[in-house]
Amino acid sequence: MKQKTDKSIADLRIDYSQASLSEADTAADPITQFNKWFDEAISAEVPEANAMSLATVGNNGRPSSRIVLIKHFDAQGFTWFTNFESRKGHDLLEHPYGALLFHWVALERQVRIEGRVERVSDSESDAYFHSRPLRSRLGAIASAQSETIASRELLEAEYAKAEQKYGDNPPRPNHWGGYRLLPDTVEFWQGRRSRLHDRILYTLDADDKWLRQRLQP
Repeated sequence: MKQKTDKSIADLRIDYSQASLSEADTAADPITQFNKWFDEAISAEVPEANAMSLATVGNNGRPSSRIVLIKHFDAQGFTWFTNFESRKGHDLLEHPYGALLFHWVALERQVRIEGRVERVSDSESDAYFHSRPLRSRLGAIASAQSETIASRELLEAEYAKAEQKYGDNPPRPNHWGGYRLLPDTVEFWQGRRSRLHDRILYTLDADDKWLRQRLQP
C-alpha cells in the first residue's frame, strides 16, 4: 500500500512550549489542583475535557483500558457510571483498583490518577441515571455491555423492546451504576521543550496527608 506521506512516524513530534509547572504553582491538595486544571480545560473548550482513560486488570493479570466520562469529582474521589457486568465491571470486582488518565492535548497536559475503586451508593446511581437523556437510559437497559451479539439489528430490537416496555420512565437496572476511584497518587504533567517535561506527583501517606514531589521527565 502506497504511503500518503514520506514523513516517518518516528519523526512526528511537537516541542511543547505553552506553559510550565512548578511546585509553587500547585495547590497543597491534588483535588484542588485538578479542579483548577479541569476548569482551564473547560474554559479552553478542549473537546470532551471530561473524557478519561480507565485502566483495569483482569483475573488473568492482563490490563485493559477504555475511555469513559467523569461525571463528578470531589474530596472523596472521581466518579463515573457504567454497566457493572461489563469487562471493566468484572475486572473491578476481581481487582478493585484502577488508573485514570486525562490527556488535554490542546493544553499539553496530562493528569494520571491511581487508587482503590468502590461502587457509589444506590441513591447516587439512581439520581444520575434519572438525569440522563431518555434514549441513554433505554440504551443502558437494552445493552448487555461487552457481551457478543449477532447483529446491529438484534441490538436495535432489544432497544425497541425496552422502549415499548418502559416508555418515558425506565427504571435504573440493577446492573448499572457508579464507581468512585479513591486516589492515593495523582500526577500532573505539563509538556515542556526538549522533552524536559514538568511532573508533580502527589502521594497519600499513612496519615492521609499528601506528599508533593517533582519527578524527572
